[in-house]
Amino acid sequence: MSEGTSLVMESSENGTDLSQDDIGSVEEIPEDTILSRQTSVNLVPFIGQRFVSQDAAYEFYCSFAKQCGFSIRRHRTRGKDGVGRGVTRRDFTCHRGGYPQMKPSEDGKLQRNRKSSRCGCQSYMRIVKRADFDVPEWRITGFSNIHNHELLKPNEVRLLSAYSSISPDDKSRICAFAKAGMSVRQMLRLLELEKGVKLGCLPFTEIDVRNLLQSFRNVDRDNDAIDLIAMCKKLKDENPNFKYDFRIDGHNRVEHIAWSYASSVQLYEVFGDAVVFDTTHRLDAYDMLLGVWVGVDNHGITCFFGCVLLRDETLRSFCWALKTFLGFMKGKAPQTILTDQNVWLKEAIAIEMSATKHALCIWHISVKFSDWFSILLGSQYDDWKAEFLRLYNLELVEDFEQEWREMVDKYGLHENKHIASLYALRTLWALPFLRCYFFAGMMSTFLPESINTLVQQILSAQPQLDHFIERVADIVDFNNEVGAKQKMQQKMNKVCLTTGSPIESHAAAVLTPYAFNKFQEEFVSAPKYASILVDEGCFLVRHHTQVDGGSKVIWVPQQQLISCSCHHFEFSGILCRHVLRVLSTNNCFQIPDQYLPTRWCGVNSSSKATTPRDHAERIQLLESMVSTIITESMETEERLDEACEQIAMVLSHIKELPRPTHNGVDRSRKQRHCSLSCCGQFEHDSSDCPLIEGDNLNGDALGFL
Repeated sequence: MSEGTSLVMESSENGTDLSQDDIGSVEEIPEDTILSRQTSVNLVPFIGQRFVSQDAAYEFYCSFAKQCGFSIRRHRTRGKDGVGRGVTRRDFTCHRGGYPQMKPSEDGKLQRNRKSSRCGCQSYMRIVKRADFDVPEWRITGFSNIHNHELLKPNEVRLLSAYSSISPDDKSRICAFAKAGMSVRQMLRLLELEKGVKLGCLPFTEIDVRNLLQSFRNVDRDNDAIDLIAMCKKLKDENPNFKYDFRIDGHNRVEHIAWSYASSVQLYEVFGDAVVFDTTHRLDAYDMLLGVWVGVDNHGITCFFGCVLLRDETLRSFCWALKTFLGFMKGKAPQTILTDQNVWLKEAIAIEMSATKHALCIWHISVKFSDWFSILLGSQYDDWKAEFLRLYNLELVEDFEQEWREMVDKYGLHENKHIASLYALRTLWALPFLRCYFFAGMMSTFLPESINTLVQQILSAQPQLDHFIERVADIVDFNNEVGAKQKMQQKMNKVCLTTGSPIESHAAAVLTPYAFNKFQEEFVSAPKYASILVDEGCFLVRHHTQVDGGSKVIWVPQQQLISCSCHHFEFSGILCRHVLRVLSTNNCFQIPDQYLPTRWCGVNSSSKATTPRDHAERIQLLESMVSTIITESMETEERLDEACEQIAMVLSHIKELPRPTHNGVDRSRKQRHCSLSCCGQFEHDSSDCPLIEGDNLNGDALGFL
């Protein structure tokens, strides 16, 4: 057993007492602990330490374990991805934790006794997921560094499989060395010199490098990219509305390629006013940048607009991508576009989409806070983050400027480079500078899970580039189906009106359930505000607890024009509580049409012909509704009677509606044939036979028939 390795810390996941399963003994840390806090304070896990993701916590614990002389593996979890809140807890354990299990083979015989390194080691680190201030992060709540086995020396631990992987940067270097004609031993020696490590102390071996080079040889990037163009041509032949374009470089290689599906173009026509252009991922196997255009529809569901693969991140490349995308969308540029921070992309948007408002994704900024400020601010980090998010949500630019300076003074961040950079770019991310522009609710402080899931699914489709576009099409179709089910569920859920106001009823009848929920949040809060007439058509609206300040509302009833200084309607497309308060107190019982945007209304494509796919989705919706009606009606006799009565009325109404015709003839009735032996005529059946409807047959005759 290793000596001096006792280091145990436990913390409650939610501030309450730990369960017996979660509690570990707390022992003092001896002076000769395996890794002294004084020498490597930043590498020792501690209770409350924060990470932006599970992967970040795993990498940190890997570094700690490597210094100590062991490796780790992922162990138990609480929750499941895609179900409820997803994974909320994760345990990492020593690679020698647990015991080997003997499993019977298919023929009933036990497997041969293979050697195992597991010996029941109790060393572990536990992290739980928190979402303070709407920013999800992971925190350490349990840690133990007690081992019941000898720890490896530095020259031994590097040979563990967990540490023998080759980083993406090293892969790129090895690939460049191979193109230059260097031998494997020359590559290893050069990498040792670059990294400043001793001979033979790289985290990977000669065999690992040779295996990597062999995998490179199995990937023909150029031919795969040519196959990608062939796949695009095939899809274009199958569907003329499929859009694609590409560029060939001087070496006859595919430099860039972009594409969009017919359904994506249709969605963009209606919901292309606010777009996210995600360029934060790469297809590593083919060394190409992946760009994805997405947005949200009237039900708040992510919709895919297009995809692009770029060889490099230059102004020329981004200009080509944006220009090509506009070509797919018939020259229609979005009102706003959200991107990650990239100087060349910023300039390209200014050139190709000069009328479009460019903003930075705040979620890409906020996820870096833990790395930037957690150690620097220590116990003040939570207070600073809450202060930052409060400044982010301010309404007035003047308030932001003043309170930003106060925040910098309070926390002593005058010389911090990240704070300086954030302030320099404030007009691209801070809401006081962006509230006059429409972003469809995509400016929240965390990445919408649906967008992140879609991008990750697209990344998982990269192993075979020649089938990449087909795989992305399957992913888009699958997400459309999931979205259709979510829309169906929203429609099936009964809308609950909280007041008897005609304004609320009007909004519920016009807006989608998703948009109405946003509207209802504002409408319910409106009575908490006082409306004060300060001039003709000008109102000051403020919370009943405030004695000064407030929002200025201008209301011109003759022209049905209304505006608010908070710019909530311009920003989200939903009327704010201040405007709703003024409308309610001035006897307005309906929302003017111009303040019910088409993109948030329930019917968004009534003018367009219904596609076979839309028809199939509506049939699927009907089948699901019928199934739900049956399930709900079986609960009680009263429910069953009510369902039968209502469905009979609906069915009677449907039968009265006109049927499809062909050359003026009812096609469905033309094909009908009466099965009664006494009739046998066409254009009707036994249910509406004129012989039965007449007075010629009495009840006995009907029974005989």
